[in-house]
Order: sequence, then C-alpha cells, then structure tokens
Amino acid sequence: MRNIAALCLVAVLAACSTPAPDPLEEELPNMGDFRLAYNIVVADNMQQVPPSRRATEEEWIEILTAEIDRRFGGYEGERLYHIAIAVDGYSLAPPGIPLVLSPKSILVISANVWDDELGAKLHEEPNQITVFEGLSGATVLGSGLVRTREEQMQILARNAARRIQLWMLENPDWFSIDPEVAAADAAAIAAVADAEEPDIDADALAAQVADCVPTEETPCPAAEEAN
Repeated sequence: MRNIAALCLVAVLAACSTPAPDPLEEELPNMGDFRLAYNIVVADNMQQVPPSRRATEEEWIEILTAEIDRRFGGYEGERLYHIAIAVDGYSLAPPGIPLVLSPKSILVISANVWDDELGAKLHEEPNQITVFEGLSGATVLGSGLVRTREEQMQILARNAARRIQLWMLENPDWFSIDPEVAAADAAAIAAVADAEEPDIDADALAAQVADCVPTEETPCPAAEEAN
C-alpha cells in the first residue's frame, strides 16, 4: 500500500502553509453529464499511524460519505456515476506534542469512479490520494492544540472530496466536459488544494528526531525515517 509508510514521516513535519478558503464558499465547477448514484466508503483495512488521536471506521465512513454527498450530490447530469473510496490510513495530530514538531493531520484514501451504464470502472487502478489538513495562523503551534478530533476529520474529509474532484476534472472525457473548461476549473481547484501540502525539510526533520523525547502517547519517528 503506497504512501502509508510516509505517513510516519509527514505527520511530524513542522510545516506552515497558506490557509485554504472555506470549502463551503467554493464555487463548484461544471461536471458535464455527471450525476452521483452510489457513494460508497469502506475503512475495514485502514491503518492508524502514531502519533494520532483515534477515529473509528464508522466515523470515517460517516464523515467521508457526507462530504462526497455535499460536493457531488447537487450535480444533475444525464449519466449516473458511482464514487467508491477506501480509507487506507490516517493520523490525527494529538495535543501535547513538543511545539517544535507542530504535527498536522493526514488522510490517505484510494478512490474509484464507476460508470453505471457501462457497469465498469473508468480507470484501471485506484487513485491513491494523500490529503493534508492544512494550517491556519491558529494552528502553526500544532493542530492538536487548537482543533478537536472531529474538526480535524471534517477538514480532511472536505479536502479529500476536493482532491477527488480535481482528479475527475483531469479526465474530462469521462464526463463529456469541454477540455478547456475542465482545465481551467482544475487549475482553480489545484490552487486551493496545493495550499494544504507542507514543505518537507528532511534536515529539519532529522534535527527534530534527534531532539525528540518520546512518551507513551507520542513516540518519536524512527531515525531512519528522517533520512
């Protein structure tokens, strides 16, 4: 499973990023003939990567299902499509981490899109997506200090829905979208989505690993993960 091992590394990065706009205020793009049919989320094989608050399979299923419905449920195209998501792994930044680590929360999912009429997926392999929580000025000291577990999950789920739509717009032929319109909309979504991603500084992480004092609830990343 790609990217899961990287969660251990990225979850402890002290990264500052430009705050993303409120997803509820985004203008949703044209999706051609898309209409959402089934919205399926599974989490039976997900991994929790420490340090992390705990979230159940049922909680992830509920919140991701709601966000996919919110983002895609309003489209009224003439063709039915299904979106299926598997939760691969997550890390919800806990409070109490040394401030130098300033952890942030991460979600890894695998997404599939099905054409109902064809009864088939529109691609060969699932699209695995790594989603970051994003930071605001209030969360520079650590998301776990200023956001609840539920708030972290909500933000990750909304960012995941955005990333899925970006991927779909990068394949406009699936939904009979004008390629130029899709490219412009994808660029707008990508600008928002890119604000979620941290700048990874391997040297800084190595220094944090060397200085880290592990506790029972907040183990340090392994030294080899910083190299």
